Amino acid sequence: MPSSLPLLRHYIDGEFVASAKRFSNISPVDGSVIGEVCEAGQDEIDRAVAAAQAAQAGAWGRSSANERADALLRIAAAIERRFEEFVAAEVADTGRPLKQARTLDVARGVQNFRSFAELVRQAGGEFHEMRALDGNDVFSYTLRKPHGVVAVISPWNLPLLLLTWKVAPALACGNSVVAKPSEETPSSATLLAEVIHEAGLPAGAFNLVHGFGPGSAGEFLTRHPEVDAITFTGESRTGETIMRAAATGVREVSFELGGKNAAVVLADADFDKAVAGVLRSSFTNSGQVCLCSERVYVERPIFERFVTALKAGAEKLKIGCPDEEGVDMGPLISRAHRDKVLDYFALARGEGASFVTGGGVPRFGDARDGGAWVQPTIWTGLADDARCVREEVFGPVCHVAPFDADDEVVRRVNDSDYGLCAALWTRDLGRAHALSRRFRVGMVWVNTWFLRDLRTPFGGVGLSGIGREGGRHSLDFYSELTTVCVNP
Repeated sequence: MPSSLPLLRHYIDGEFVASAKRFSNISPVDGSVIGEVCEAGQDEIDRAVAAAQAAQAGAWGRSSANERADALLRIAAAIERRFEEFVAAEVADTGRPLKQARTLDVARGVQNFRSFAELVRQAGGEFHEMRALDGNDVFSYTLRKPHGVVAVISPWNLPLLLLTWKVAPALACGNSVVAKPSEETPSSATLLAEVIHEAGLPAGAFNLVHGFGPGSAGEFLTRHPEVDAITFTGESRTGETIMRAAATGVREVSFELGGKNAAVVLADADFDKAVAGVLRSSFTNSGQVCLCSERVYVERPIFERFVTALKAGAEKLKIGCPDEEGVDMGPLISRAHRDKVLDYFALARGEGASFVTGGGVPRFGDARDGGAWVQPTIWTGLADDARCVREEVFGPVCHVAPFDADDEVVRRVNDSDYGLCAALWTRDLGRAHALSRRFRVGMVWVNTWFLRDLRTPFGGVGLSGIGREGGRHSLDFYSELTTVCVNP
């Protein structure tokens, strides 16, 4: 490894520390090595958890809500000062378009800290009065207390956005955090540790460890007996493994897991907006968003027209490097993940899918051919029980099928082990409300997609997760409530 490449270290107890074991950070754009990352072993995890416990016993554990809110605002301001550095880090690790990194990923990271700073200032306890049997007026009130040490394990698809979505409320509630980002996307998490250090949080309040899952930092962290709560975003199978580990000690968990999400297009929908919406919900971030639509159900009178228009739109998407003008899609996160997606493409052919467009790897004739690129792909013709209709691909692909009646589409949308979200396109709001009530998902978008009010609950059912985060729902997970009953 050339010494000129950056070395990403852990952040433990207020210091950046290296470990002997290392792994390479690989660019998905061209497959080149862009850095070296320290891998945490059991020793680093033990040190990070011990530092987090010490912070709970010290200044951070005694901090007030206003003091913590001020700290979060300092972090937000520090991210803004280094905004373009965060953009560059996100782009280097993921290959996503610059515009997305600027307008979504990094901007949301700032917003996450600011919104939870505001929320924690307002989050007072409950107060109740009652008359006791002895005639005294008794009052009860609630106190919101931190769990203690919270393990935050975040994914590679939206690295900074999803890491800060968990770190901000965990810190706001007074917890100490040990965060492990994905091994695929360590750069922006390391920058976050730098700005948290700049913001002056007490040593141990926030710790960052790098590494993998089984037999590495992820397993050591989730199995650590002094971790009080675990929050994880990622694959459903990994969530099951973490849940088994969390059962020892009966630790609280919050999981946002996979999705095999549906988009439903009714015949009365604004046709052009529906096409544009499904293109966005299927191919944003190369389909690597847990909220993406991989199943599309279109009311039969407009089915053929819709497939034709969706094909034309997909073929107009520009695939290219992050800084290319007008680029719509970057690569997948890695060649290993691309192999998984291409295996599903081969499976779809075997299951009888018709490939409307895509299904292969674009060729550039330059260094990008060493990267992890895949064409945007549309299938039709698969049965509802086909594996490619039931299993999450997590790539730039959707299967489009016709339907004839509301009861039918409700049954088909709900015929899934997942239940994260659905998107519904129609001009008939009465029908939209009725269908939304019947969909077995955590969130329904009507005539939009990926639009979030951060105060609302977010999460899924089934294999899509456990619990809700967002606004006060995040505070409810990242804190414990104690009721105090006073009889004067």
